Amino acid sequence: MKLSEIKKVLLDIEEVTFILPSGESVPSHFHVTEVGCVHKNFIDCGGTVRNEAVINFQLFTASDYDHRLSAQKLRSIIELSEKQLELQDLEIEVEYQGETIGKYGLEFRTDTFQLTSMQTDCLAKDKCGIPQEKPKIRLSELQAQKNTCTPGSGCC
Repeated sequence: MKLSEIKKVLLDIEEVTFILPSGESVPSHFHVTEVGCVHKNFIDCGGTVRNEAVINFQLFTASDYDHRLSAQKLRSIIELSEKQLELQDLEIEVEYQGETIGKYGLEFRTDTFQLTSMQTDCLAKDKCGIPQEKPKIRLSELQAQKNTCTPGSGCC
């Protein structure tokens, strides 16, 4: 989800709810303690220099159980961050404290923000010798194709 997309969603909802990939809700008294841009400059294992940037939201829960962040308040935090930090319309990454700080992608489904699992990947598989996945073919489909060949059709 990009920054422009969350701002649009926040116009249409009142309550802000985040759901972890496990289906568990982030406690409703959460705070958004940071909004910023994280730049990552790195070299992959194949020797290619890469630059990435994401908008980062940090969610935090404290013991102030009566706290509720409204959609309007979150939108104002985002707009202030855009103005002060000159944020671009980038993908959002969310940090949330579990056993350690977890990083999640963000989607909006059925009136809730879904924190989505992220995974690592090799960006230079061709240079590292990691084989590409072969397409999976069902033998039953392959057999069906053989049986559709008729004499004189040119398929054999």
